Amino acid sequence: MDPLRLGDLHGSLTDPVLTAMEFLNEIANHHPDAVSFAPGRPYEEFFDVEDLHRYLRAFHRHLVEESGGDAARARRTLFQYGRTKGVVHELVARNLAVDEGITADPESIVVTVGCQEAMLLVLRALRADPRDVLLAVSPVYVGITGAARLVEMPVLPVRDGPAGLDLDDLVARTRRARADGLRPRALYVVPDFANPSGATLGVGLRRDLLRVAAEEDLLLLEDNPYRLFGATDDRLPTLKALDGERVVYLGSYAKTAFPGARVGYVVADQQVDLGDGRTAPLADQLSRIKSMVTVNTPPVSQALIGGLLLEHGFDLAKANLREIEVYRRNRAQVLGGLAARMPDAAERGVRWNSPAGGFFITLTVPFPVDDRLLDHSARVHGVLWTPMHHFHGDGRPLPHLRLSVSLLTPDQVERGLDRLVAFIEEQLGGR
Repeated sequence: MDPLRLGDLHGSLTDPVLTAMEFLNEIANHHPDAVSFAPGRPYEEFFDVEDLHRYLRAFHRHLVEESGGDAARARRTLFQYGRTKGVVHELVARNLAVDEGITADPESIVVTVGCQEAMLLVLRALRADPRDVLLAVSPVYVGITGAARLVEMPVLPVRDGPAGLDLDDLVARTRRARADGLRPRALYVVPDFANPSGATLGVGLRRDLLRVAAEEDLLLLEDNPYRLFGATDDRLPTLKALDGERVVYLGSYAKTAFPGARVGYVVADQQVDLGDGRTAPLADQLSRIKSMVTVNTPPVSQALIGGLLLEHGFDLAKANLREIEVYRRNRAQVLGGLAARMPDAAERGVRWNSPAGGFFITLTVPFPVDDRLLDHSARVHGVLWTPMHHFHGDGRPLPHLRLSVSLLTPDQVERGLDRLVAFIEEQLGGR
């Protein structure tokens, strides 16, 4: 048969947003000898295969105890198709109470195949009409933009501004969209150490955002994968903890446990009017969609996360004490190393932000940055980073790049900074 024509397939497949995720995941494989500030992956030096066996045994013991000693039932839970909403939902609820201060009914939780599936389920449910649009603080994580493309839901950017979110622009964008006949359904926001900007919303701004969301009749899609990784042990309240009514909470164990499990979740306790006098949580509707996408999240993967939660008393902040120190050390090392290597950076048009936590630092330079320049940086200088245009969605080169500090050892950070500064100096020329 003749080859299928790309133009005859879904239009999202030609969208640069869908190539961005694949590009960001694969770039390091093409340059294995380069020091990589590109991937937002958790630190892997503490990974231990024996932990997986211990977590699985811990969860199996839990199942046996919960079933009153019914070993056959416990075995069936691990080996068979599972409950669509998940089998660790009660444990997730306990973790949310300990780490996030969120009180969640376990029945309002859907355990998903990573947070990416949670995003897709929520957007699929919200996108009911061609007029429906999503608002997102820009620059924005490419995963939410890509998921929106798959369900044909346009994304309207909202300025971040010095505080991390420009509320006036949010109101203006929302009202302009409605005037144009569109239906803004929700705002996607990462309140703590956002990817890629590193920005954090102050508690006052969080309360103001909740007020504006109520006034403008918007849902808030809160995504918080980096929340535990602050520069201090003090954590601001989540939007969900402040006012759960309008907040759909998107969760992930990729950073606080390990991404290989591919376990995330969504807390969707908003009530849906079923039209016959009854209501049910939005989670029930998301579960119906999930049943036709992944059927259920693999119980063995859930068991690994469940065992980890049980072992650490549902306190992932304590479970991640070593990782938290690594991220604090690496962030300080990168910021200090840039300052030491480029003492005249500001005069030459180079600057960077100093996030209060998370994985990412944004570097601004006086030249346009694109994938071609990244390839040059990798081939000639042996260092990788991420062009910020991937987080704006239109492919235009921008004078910004993202550095991830999470994956590297101290020696790799030093070598990487030497190479990065050599690349920047080359691009600056005589400036």
